[in-house]
Amino acid sequence: MNIYKNLNNMLDYIENNLESEIKYSQLAKILGINEMMLQRFFSILCNMSLSEYIRKRRLSNAGVDLLNGKEKIIDVAIKYQYENATSFSRAFENFHGIKPSQVKKNQVKLKVFSKLHFEEQQEQDKNIEYEIIEREEITLYGMKTETSIEDIKIDAPKFYKEAEQKYGDADYGMTEYIDRFGEEKCYYWVLYNKLKDEKLAKYVIPKSKWLSFKINSQNPEEIQKTTKNFYLNFVPSCKYKRTSRIRILS
Repeated sequence: MNIYKNLNNMLDYIENNLESEIKYSQLAKILGINEMMLQRFFSILCNMSLSEYIRKRRLSNAGVDLLNGKEKIIDVAIKYQYENATSFSRAFENFHGIKPSQVKKNQVKLKVFSKLHFEEQQEQDKNIEYEIIEREEITLYGMKTETSIEDIKIDAPKFYKEAEQKYGDADYGMTEYIDRFGEEKCYYWVLYNKLKDEKLAKYVIPKSKWLSFKINSQNPEEIQKTTKNFYLNFVPSCKYKRTSRIRILS
């Protein structure tokens, strides 16, 4: 399966339906994964959430429509799936930096957010070695910070270093996705086997089975590369069922 070809098919579907409801179930079907994994996959691969991509494409097209001057603001708002002119105006201004009403009155520069496209012939690193392990209940102690798929590359190393300065070398770093359909927010934990401070939170991971991937490096970039490779090459062909929460423990 060429995952990049499937991604382009999915992006074509989005492009053809910017003026109508876009069902994530259909997008997931194109990629051959479930809806929750679709959103994780897209966020990690593209450094933005799926909903953000769709929103930016709609607002980019909306700017062109208003610049042409043939449609009313409310008609453009409804066309791109906004419930009313107020919510559309707010989103439009956040994206373009001006109100929709200013487009027709002045010569203005609007933002253009282009459709994404993946090179289908690029090589994929398909050599992913893993093992299935069963672990007893684990009790850990640590601290967390709320972050996002987009910001975790910066937030995680910074937070890990701060914890290290307070409590010494950590036993684990963990990314936790709780929301089933949440796309952007997640927690990054720094965890210890022993209680270092009463201020640290207790975190209990129940007995469960894990997919274990070994990385011979503690470099954040290498960990992120493996995570991306996991979603890009392993997930689309994975037959395992996940638990209600996803935890990436390193």
